[in-house]
Amino acid sequence: MEWLNRGVVAVKVNNGVFVSWRLLGTDPQNVSFNLYRNGTLVNGTPLTNVTNYVDTAGSTNSTYEVKAIINGVEQGADAPASVWADQYLAINLNVPAGGSTPDGAYTYEANDASVGDLDGDGEYEIILKWDPTNAKDSAQSGYTGNVLLDAYKLNGKHLWRIDLGRNIRAGAHYTQFLVYDFDGDGKAEVVVQTADGTRDAAGTVIGNANADYRNSSGYILTGPEYLTVFNGETGRILQTIEYPNPRGTVSAWGDNYGNRVGRFLAGVAYLDGRRPSMIIARGYYAKTMISALDWRNGQLTKRWTFNADDNQNQNYRGQGAHSLSIADVDNDGRHEIIYGAATIDDNGNGLYTTNLGHGDALHVADIIPNRPGLEVFMVHECPSCYGNHGVEVHDARTGQILYSGNGNAQDVGRGVAADIDPRYPGMEAWASRNGLFTSTGQELSTKPSQMNFLSWWDGDLLRELLDGTTIYKWDYQRGTSTSIFAPSGVSSNNGTKSTPALSADILGDWREEVIFRTSDNRQLRIYTTTIPTEHRLYTLMHDHQYRVAIAWQNTAYNQPPHPSFFLGEGMSAPPVPDITTPRAR
Repeated sequence: MEWLNRGVVAVKVNNGVFVSWRLLGTDPQNVSFNLYRNGTLVNGTPLTNVTNYVDTAGSTNSTYEVKAIINGVEQGADAPASVWADQYLAINLNVPAGGSTPDGAYTYEANDASVGDLDGDGEYEIILKWDPTNAKDSAQSGYTGNVLLDAYKLNGKHLWRIDLGRNIRAGAHYTQFLVYDFDGDGKAEVVVQTADGTRDAAGTVIGNANADYRNSSGYILTGPEYLTVFNGETGRILQTIEYPNPRGTVSAWGDNYGNRVGRFLAGVAYLDGRRPSMIIARGYYAKTMISALDWRNGQLTKRWTFNADDNQNQNYRGQGAHSLSIADVDNDGRHEIIYGAATIDDNGNGLYTTNLGHGDALHVADIIPNRPGLEVFMVHECPSCYGNHGVEVHDARTGQILYSGNGNAQDVGRGVAADIDPRYPGMEAWASRNGLFTSTGQELSTKPSQMNFLSWWDGDLLRELLDGTTIYKWDYQRGTSTSIFAPSGVSSNNGTKSTPALSADILGDWREEVIFRTSDNRQLRIYTTTIPTEHRLYTLMHDHQYRVAIAWQNTAYNQPPHPSFFLGEGMSAPPVPDITTPRAR
């Protein structure tokens, strides 16, 4: 996994400066820390149980360093961190010029983001997708503007821009971009579907620059499709191959006008338990194709392809969701692909399907911590498909239904799973239908109205509710949600899904940062918590399941990440990560 620095973040607060930093997955269990302000030791004795500190003598003019103490020896520090005057780090964006299509003019909005260490310095860079304002759901006809990908350093430097061109349609279902170090050289690559006319950061064009495969409805149902690996540091093409899941006959995917053939998903999985592979997928209403590819020594090679169509794996047809998840569901040290109601084993064979059909929300976590293994929470769309299981939790290894709600014979559109009530062990789950379920399947009548996204934000181990641009705390005693963080001047993405550009543990301690675009699309703002916590956990980015979840978070209907262990009230100590990084500290 990635080599990361301490990620020190310092923010001015009313009573001084709040400082937090990473506990790394490679740190020994007995590591402690010293905190320095302007080169002077702040703490009287080494900090052994926390990775945050409020320095009451700090100011906006201070700088901070954190030094680990390992076996009694103080280690070196990263470059000193300056103090944020506000609770966010602002990154000024290079806003693209708009354009026009046969349907009219468009401008650009900052959309989903991902992170990766593009240059190997231990700090994340941000990769941002620009969507044109005429982006379409794949069920909608109409022309769209070009999709763009930008890379920015945290200091605001704009590294590069990739233009995917007119032959890649814009919308949540089309461009699933992966940012990950696939070859283990310490620098992340960027992988995305491309087409004739895609232009890299150096101006190199893929295929025929003048090709235009858009039909009169704006759909792209002919012409070549590609998959390209870009150098994350430069934005230049490294290799382009034919898209591994070819379009073929459009109607095989579920309709003949171009809706369901344009449903793409992507993720990252450690299929051999050692090195990451890219998961590239197409289709989930009818025909389904999932390919696993490796990037090794500058070459893309296919590991396997899973097909579900009229001729093979028929019972896996139509089981996909608007997202996927990656986790080790059978505890063999290798990842599986949870493809909605179906799960594909690490070797590319079908593991099981619940046969409950398509759904809009999917969570894979240790929902029931006193039960071995992981569980899957999913909501489903088709009453004639799901029967009495419109809202359900099942065994992630076998597909056995553990508890469920009847869905009220409706399309269950949204749902989440998180530990929000300490009175009940494990994680609660709730959806747009039925009530709030405890981890044992008890259904409570009162539930939060928020069910789009989640965040670990305050100082306890319960998770908060992220909806739109507000973070809420569930008041389990009163049965109401209370706003605890609501920044101004920012907007969420993706319509009713109301998701941030990204939510992930990218700085400081184990709590999650949230990245919003400003309402005028001129900035990204990285918000971090300033609430002290007594809990010390290693960075979630060094947990294999959480880290790959950040890579797939931008896929279609964005879903929140979960680690491979239960993180909540009454949790056990997390397992020590069995990881190596490209270099040692």
